[in-house]
Amino acid sequence: MLGGARSGKSDLACRLAAESGRDVTLIATATAGDAEMAERIERHRASRPAQWRTIEEPVELEAAVTSSDEERYVIIDCLTLWVANLLGADVSADEVIARAGSVAAALEDMDAAVVTNEVGLGIVPANELARTYRDTLGAVNAAFAARAQRALLMVAGRSLELASPR
Repeated sequence: MLGGARSGKSDLACRLAAESGRDVTLIATATAGDAEMAERIERHRASRPAQWRTIEEPVELEAAVTSSDEERYVIIDCLTLWVANLLGADVSADEVIARAGSVAAALEDMDAAVVTNEVGLGIVPANELARTYRDTLGAVNAAFAARAQRALLMVAGRSLELASPR
């Protein structure tokens, strides 16, 4: 699921997982760089059902995905932070996109919901790092959508199914 901040992406991912009737693994990519983010992370932790397995993995997303039983419903929340974590660790944009393709391929036969932000609908950022981030995240989102069974755009708590370009 793709959308803006606070559009309902995570809530929908959790609802779909709960409705699946499967055991759930949630892979969280956030890191607490400040007190406000630590509070957000704690709110997310507290809101999850106790029986869900949580893997907190900010960088090695493919390893986290492949460590999950294929019978489980997997939620990745979120690609936006994962890409920022990788670029912040000086991983090149090309390498981030290559890793995204590998993770998307690993998820292809699993029931999963992947949460990510759409950051390319605004103005062109004023600095190189922000432009690299926007462009890289756009390519990562496209790589995941290309392999997804379905892609949803979330806007104001409402979802819109995106048609395949084929």
